[in-house]
Amino acid sequence: MSRRINGYILGMVYLFILLFIGLAGYLCYFTWKEAPELVNNPYNGRLAKLNQSVVRGDITSSDGTVIAYSEVNDGEEIRKYPYDEAFAHVVGYTNVGEAGLESTAGYYLLNSHDSALNKLYKEITDQKVTGDTVVTNLDKDLQQLISDAMDKYQGACVVMEPSTGKIRAMVSKPDFNPNTLETDYEKLVSDQSNSNLVNRATRGLYSPGSTFKLVTALAFMEQNPDDWTNYQYKCEGSIRLGDQVIHCSHNTKHGKVDLTKSIAKSCNSSFVNIGVSLDIAQFRETAERLMFNQKLNTGFSTAVSKFDLTPESSQALVMQTSFGQGNTLITPLQNAMITSAIANLGVMMNPQLLDHVVSADGSVVEQYEPESLGSVMTAEQAMALSDMMMETVNNGTAKVLKSSGYQAAAKTGSAQTDNEKETDAWMVAFAPADNPRYVVSMVLEEAGAGSETAGPIIKKIFDTLLAD
Repeated sequence: MSRRINGYILGMVYLFILLFIGLAGYLCYFTWKEAPELVNNPYNGRLAKLNQSVVRGDITSSDGTVIAYSEVNDGEEIRKYPYDEAFAHVVGYTNVGEAGLESTAGYYLLNSHDSALNKLYKEITDQKVTGDTVVTNLDKDLQQLISDAMDKYQGACVVMEPSTGKIRAMVSKPDFNPNTLETDYEKLVSDQSNSNLVNRATRGLYSPGSTFKLVTALAFMEQNPDDWTNYQYKCEGSIRLGDQVIHCSHNTKHGKVDLTKSIAKSCNSSFVNIGVSLDIAQFRETAERLMFNQKLNTGFSTAVSKFDLTPESSQALVMQTSFGQGNTLITPLQNAMITSAIANLGVMMNPQLLDHVVSADGSVVEQYEPESLGSVMTAEQAMALSDMMMETVNNGTAKVLKSSGYQAAAKTGSAQTDNEKETDAWMVAFAPADNPRYVVSMVLEEAGAGSETAGPIIKKIFDTLLAD
């Protein structure tokens, strides 16, 4: 009997040991993984308490230039943004709620890893401690260049490093001045037609237009691995299937085209012909592997890009979707990710705005490493698409990017949103094509052809970045 009781006692001891280990493990996981998100939650009252004892830390560009800081005068803390509108959406604000990095990086900005001696001194002298500094991947000169170049447009631009996912620039237009937002806020939000506060780069959902032909081409290659290179189509300027007629731009007759020329000349008729030949379930799998219909885990707010074709979809919708119209919607960030995967031999990287966090005494608190989302296409498929995009620059719709200093690869797009209005102008591109360093995704609302409006701005971006 005593042996049985001892067994029960021993079992209970083991159970409590396991429970203790489980609890300790969860606490470690919570502290490492979930605490920042909980602290950043706007319903968490701890944020207000931290504001009372911590001077909000700086946000800097990649070279250490301060792009947001707190000025303290007579105990009053005022948040300052030296570059006014240029970083408005990506950095955000704190004076009428919080947005941008001011919100998502609040865990670090309102926590201090300053030295114990400095903390003690400030406590004795009744001063606030200094919050940590958040160092971003943003290039301040590039951000300003794009902001100025896009000033007369509505739209967005994202510049990424395809091999790391580092975001070098993120611009959304129209914008606002975070320094005067408290005064301007009521006017901005009371105007129902005003969307200055929306970060179009991450939250704007657009019809992708012909940039989506890269996705359709990938699906075609995947479904025809042995003979896609033999594809031929004779374009007469339009294609009719049933009651539906799709025209090429300006009813241009492209003649005999293969897949490469279909991309380079942006032949709508050819891509409708390709689209209706696809297994739609597999087409959807391709799109979802490229992160359509998926919530991105970027650490900042993003909309979900949408691909809604199913095997039950009408032929008319399949036709429209195959060349980037229909119900398909994409964010400029998502288009940058897809283009980066092509440039990076099929590997998609998670977009990263933050590089590292440092304390007031210069110690590194957090270092962000590149994060792969895995291979979304084979290296061979990526290289084939890259060749098609280079042909688009050399002999197709993106000739505006031709340069004697580097070879670019690109895809243009014009997305129809309203028959009464101009099309949205798209372009996605990377350079140098043989060793891609930068990817650009740009959309300009109701600006016409991507080659004519987005193209010159992207050419200026590459010329600046690759000047060395």
